[in-house]
Amino acid sequence: MRRLIGYTLFWVAVGMVVELFIESILISILLILFFLLLGYNLFLC
Repeated sequence: MRRLIGYTLFWVAVGMVVELFIESILISILLILFFLLLGYNLFLC
């Protein structure tokens, strides 16, 4: 469980760094929704 939490926190940090370079709020929201759906589907498979 600790490995899963660490893995998740690592990718959250990577996402925050990427967010610093994206200027558009709309693109950011679309990326967040896309990755949430993708992560949910991958987690349940």
